[in-house]
Amino acid sequence: MQDLEFAEIIELICKEDNRFERKAYIFVRQALDSTVKDLKRQNPTRTLKSQHVTAAELLEGIRLYALDQFGPLTKTVLNTWGIRGCPDFGDIVFNLIDYNIFSKTENDRREDFTDLYDFDTAFVKPFAPARSRRHSSGST
Repeated sequence: MQDLEFAEIIELICKEDNRFERKAYIFVRQALDSTVKDLKRQNPTRTLKSQHVTAAELLEGIRLYALDQFGPLTKTVLNTWGIRGCPDFGDIVFNLIDYNIFSKTENDRREDFTDLYDFDTAFVKPFAPARSRRHSSGST
């Protein structure tokens, strides 16, 4: 039932804000779940109250999850969904907060998602071939 409600809420959000594809919202929700699990695995003493994920933690989690899911196509997939930079993830998160899918603390702001990384560096560079180390020696 919760997934049906989520799907319905995504439909409402997309009618109000059509910048991002439905899949972008589903992806961000899955990336948050993955991030929470990873943070818990890294710090088993993390309590339920401290399970709040900061923007920086979420953006790093999104980066890792996206690379795992889409590999060298990550930037292309995200761009297809309307996501072109970190602030877009912030807009998606705050759209989900507005509909009570995600929660926030009084310190959380949309601006926290401002370009913590460049998409080319985060999603293209890991798959770029290493530069050739050939040196021109003048001989043929």
